[in-house]
Amino acid sequence: MSEQEPSVTRSSLLMASGTIVSRILGFLRAVLLAAAIGVTTDAADAFGVANQLPNNVYAIIVGGVLNAVLVPQLVRARALTDGGKGYIDRFVTLAITVFFILTMIFTLAAPLLIQLYTSGWSQDQLALATAFAYWCLPQLFFYGLYSILGEVLNSRSAFGPFMWAPVLNNVVSILGLVGFVVIFGADPTGERSVESWGLDKVSLLAGSATLGVAAQALILLLSWRRIGLSLSLNFKWRGFGLRPALKAASWSLAMVLVTQVGGLVQTAVASTAASARESSGIGVASVAAAAIAWLIFMLPHSVVTVSVATAYFTRMAKHASTGQTDKFKADLASGLKVIALVSVISSALLMVLAYPVARVFAGEYPATAALGNVIIALMVGLVPFSFVYMIQRAFFALEDTKTPFFFTTVQIALHIIGSLTLGAVMPKQWLVVSLSLLTATTIMVQGILGYYLLRKKIGGFAGFGVGGAILKFVIAAVPATALALGTLWLFGWVGPGSFVLDKVLTSLLTSSVVGGVGLLSYLGILWVMRVPQLREVSAALSARLKRG
Repeated sequence: MSEQEPSVTRSSLLMASGTIVSRILGFLRAVLLAAAIGVTTDAADAFGVANQLPNNVYAIIVGGVLNAVLVPQLVRARALTDGGKGYIDRFVTLAITVFFILTMIFTLAAPLLIQLYTSGWSQDQLALATAFAYWCLPQLFFYGLYSILGEVLNSRSAFGPFMWAPVLNNVVSILGLVGFVVIFGADPTGERSVESWGLDKVSLLAGSATLGVAAQALILLLSWRRIGLSLSLNFKWRGFGLRPALKAASWSLAMVLVTQVGGLVQTAVASTAASARESSGIGVASVAAAAIAWLIFMLPHSVVTVSVATAYFTRMAKHASTGQTDKFKADLASGLKVIALVSVISSALLMVLAYPVARVFAGEYPATAALGNVIIALMVGLVPFSFVYMIQRAFFALEDTKTPFFFTTVQIALHIIGSLTLGAVMPKQWLVVSLSLLTATTIMVQGILGYYLLRKKIGGFAGFGVGGAILKFVIAAVPATALALGTLWLFGWVGPGSFVLDKVLTSLLTSSVVGGVGLLSYLGILWVMRVPQLREVSAALSARLKRG
């Protein structure tokens, strides 16, 4: 382990701790939202599409640009005589201006966007989704502001605030949802028709969501002051070195655009499943269920992968800029091993606990089964998804945005073809499940191709032990998963009327015990196997707890 590696581990733990708190609150927020408007209901799908729009539009416009080129540019700018202050002021001013204009344009275009992302909906459901969108799309401006302010902090190795700010977002949103349930009552089964939604309900539900995103962005200004930065608007944009950044960003922007086209097709296809609810009389997963499954899928990814990749990204960018390829590969290998340590067992245990976890969000067994099946299908792709994320950051650190565009385009092309095919041939009850499995499969293809292209660019990883570490994690996960399944069987399994799915409380109890048995078994086996990644994380965590 290098001298600098402990600092990376501590930085990752600091970010992960903020993400853990945020994700716990995010789960509470999602549970409250499910209680307020349901999971497999028309209102839930309408809000799900509308609340996702600002994320989609943000990603299409500049999301990839910020991730791919801003940190390397900011790292270079620190070498200037003013420490990069002038560059930061001009870039942030430009970004704020662009975000404000785009937010106004896309908010006015809300009806068109809703029609673009849905298919087969009634006029009343479209009207409700459009009303939600008018309140949600202003989030676009604040998502952009949050990313810009956060990336500046990351470039100066102040990683914590960027990961802790979403905690405030979730707190504000939770307060809004509690107010909604108190005033208008809970409706987990969708008894409230879409026609009964008025301005009061729409504004409280969607308005509190937007207020949370605004708070998440603005709180970062306080973190700027703590590291000695202040925001000074500077509209002199000519001649401050933006052209190289935009040139590098062009491929990244194209990659994000291709990704969002794939997401648009998937959402539109998934939205057609809602039409089968009245005729089938069973729980049918659609847009809202897919969003909750994605939230669960992203828990281990956001807690570990994003934290590790963010901490290593700045270092990899520095090593790439100075031509230190061996150190670059060592950082990448270390990051991949820590990511695999968590992702392997997370995917296995979340498959085992898919139904109990789904019951926390869903009120009835049909909805629980519909959501649980989507979770199981999606978890197949967790490990490759996390690896793809880290591999993309490696290319970005090398300032190569063209190659990620290529292997992402291959994945999206396969996904679009598969989505359209599944939409035509699959029964609506299994449509979102099959779409989730398609996502997992195409991500595997993307990961294999990305890894091959990275090896071709910087050479092999022989001697860094990535493959051997992953094999040890899988070996440890097999008996741990078997013990978790056995424990779940002792609780009565997951059939209709079982103790496990009887109430939210019994589902939480079962998930805690079964998950605890599986996780402790996994960690115990790894400890006996003397896996170094486990010991490094444990040492860093212990040091942090002592300082706390």
